[in-house]
Amino acid sequence: MKISYPFCWLAVLYYVLFPSMLAGQEADQLLREADSSYAAYEEEQALNLYQQVLDEEPNHYRALWRSSFLHARIGNRLDTEEKKKECFDRAIQLAERALEVDSTDSQSNFVMAVAMGRKALISGAKDRVAASRAIKKYADLAIKYDSTHAGAWHVLGRWHFKVANLSWVERLAANTLFGGVPGNASNQKAAESIRKAISLNDKYILYYYDLARIYEELDREKEAIETCQTAMELPLLTPDDLDLKNQCQQLIQNI
Repeated sequence: MKISYPFCWLAVLYYVLFPSMLAGQEADQLLREADSSYAAYEEEQALNLYQQVLDEEPNHYRALWRSSFLHARIGNRLDTEEKKKECFDRAIQLAERALEVDSTDSQSNFVMAVAMGRKALISGAKDRVAASRAIKKYADLAIKYDSTHAGAWHVLGRWHFKVANLSWVERLAANTLFGGVPGNASNQKAAESIRKAISLNDKYILYYYDLARIYEELDREKEAIETCQTAMELPLLTPDDLDLKNQCQQLIQNI
């Protein structure tokens, strides 16, 4: 029996295109599952799924920036500095890849600020001061590209708080190596930035806890207590929230 050429070409197209179409459908399904887990704060499961998406599409922007953010969050809960550093380094690498895909979007700049901020907390004085300049840059860019990004305002507030309260060792490093403390940080600006974050998204206990710590530093004890009380009335969302509520209770007791 003689097979016509059109039939042969259809068969070739089927065997060439069908596997790629199937792979594309599987990637789409993985992405939907990853997004669902991310929205439910199932962080480790979401990270695993986003990694599978990146195995199929290495430059998938949302998978890159969310994987970076999840590494930073999960790493913060690990029990040794070595494990934390490994996770934070991975977060920075993924943020760099996200910036390569789109450097003019808020999310890529935001997750870089978060990743660098997390790593700075476990670094020496010199590295913390050096990183603070880059953290501020990426937080500012995130706000520039989306002025309603609550997370970026929170990062900026934390930056002001950390830099305004540098230890004498950190200030010495800043003066010796960089000609002074970076930026014009203050506790007042820290409070303003985090209040802005809360005005944009009022469901995160972390924002309230950080604001309460700033109020305590400013000797605004009544506002610190009220802010903690508000935080303790919020529903639990993230894996960190129960511990944050306990820290709010401890802060109230210490005032």
